Amino acid sequence: MSDTQALRDSFALVGKSGDEVPRYFYSYLFLIAPQVRQMFPVDMGMQRDRLVGALGRIVGDVDDPERLVPYVQQLGRDHRRFQVVAQHYDAVGQALLATLGYFLGEAWTPELRRGWTEAYGLVARTMFQAAEADSAVNPAWWNAEVVRHEPRGFDVAALTLQLDRPMAYAAGQSVMVETPMLPSTWRSFTPANAPRADGTVELHVRAVDGGLVSPAMVYRLRQGDVLRLGAPVGDRLSLRRSQGRDLVMVAGGTGVAPLRALVEEIAWHGPPRRVDLFFGARDTHALYDMPALRQLAQMHSWLRVTPLVGADAGTFENRSLAGPVLRAAAWQGRSVYVCGSPTMVSQTVHELAAGGIPHELLHYEDAR
Repeated sequence: MSDTQALRDSFALVGKSGDEVPRYFYSYLFLIAPQVRQMFPVDMGMQRDRLVGALGRIVGDVDDPERLVPYVQQLGRDHRRFQVVAQHYDAVGQALLATLGYFLGEAWTPELRRGWTEAYGLVARTMFQAAEADSAVNPAWWNAEVVRHEPRGFDVAALTLQLDRPMAYAAGQSVMVETPMLPSTWRSFTPANAPRADGTVELHVRAVDGGLVSPAMVYRLRQGDVLRLGAPVGDRLSLRRSQGRDLVMVAGGTGVAPLRALVEEIAWHGPPRRVDLFFGARDTHALYDMPALRQLAQMHSWLRVTPLVGADAGTFENRSLAGPVLRAAAWQGRSVYVCGSPTMVSQTVHELAAGGIPHELLHYEDAR
């Protein structure tokens, strides 16, 4: 590949223009390929952030194919749900080069243009090939009928979905979800169950203040509505990461969903190991999944569930839950899984590491 440092330097220079960069990119793209506008949500704010994040990751990892190639391949598979075809890649490439040229001005040399053209061509080919390979084994999306919509308090709902075809996934993996009320607006959720023989999937959704998708799912979805689910992705919360160790699980709010799925996977497929699950919530009413967790604990002696409320949990949306976890035991040699709001996760992980938990035993999802 061409001068990778030149790619990084030019991207950093363009980045100084902030939000104007993705605005220009999408305006140019929709001008030369108006047919793609329907693939995107009405509100483009989050989409612009994703564009910058993806480009930053690609440029940052351009010298590390072991990290870059799997990421780009996953991008290609993910874009199947938008029904992307070859000519769309061409239009995106034109828009990208035009955007770089506009913001770099005199710094947009022929050599730099060739370098970016070569780099984008490689990324586009990798994405397209991964999408083609995936199309041989998976649909672009799964249709999922809402067979049960159960309110769990004023802002949380548990949805049971019946998939139209089998989906192979591991507990801890997430799926992108599109609602019929907000076409082309996708959000990530993690099933609260290990794979079931009947093909149903359970999602736990909290209505986020100011959000679009989650309030629609909590307050407007009804039995019989049909969602679309993207292919399962991710392995940061998979049991494979634990290498068979005993576990400590720390959940805030609906972050308990993927951890419950891990408990089910252990219960159904083993091998059994000791599991201590700490569930933090703002009050007892927000411990919405405790009945299911207590039932699992009654059935399996290796599982212990500890609710954390009020002073024990702090303000669980924004604060660390590390304190009560570290006070409960030393936890030597255990793998620790943390799931919840981004702030809760980052602060909890930081304090667990400071409290002596080796970083390699901490498992969580982050922005990268």
